[in-house]
Amino acid sequence: MATTKKTIAIRARRRNRVRVRIRGTAAIPRLTVFRSNVAIYAQLIDDATGTTVVRASSRDLVKRGPKMADATAVGKLIAERATPAGITAAVFDRGSYRYHGRVQALAEGARAGGLKF
Repeated sequence: MATTKKTIAIRARRRNRVRVRIRGTAAIPRLTVFRSNVAIYAQLIDDATGTTVVRASSRDLVKRGPKMADATAVGKLIAERATPAGITAAVFDRGSYRYHGRVQALAEGARAGGLKF
């Protein structure tokens, strides 16, 4: 299915609207999500230095299953990896994606893993 110019414009406006309002710091980084047709990726970014502190993806999982279950597992995995780095809270950046489906499952998995939004 081809992405139209209108769809691209809508996603760009949504992404800009979300990103203008949030910033990540060293104490409270930005949890950003990228969702492809095959996998889902998440990373904690410190916007002050422009570095990725922690990252996780469904490709890191030993056993992969349905996409929704993978998204929840990635959320828990990033929360696990954030704890040794001293991160307990984050700002959720959904990017150009609506907060439902796999994006919502990832956020709920991160909350279940101990990360606070």
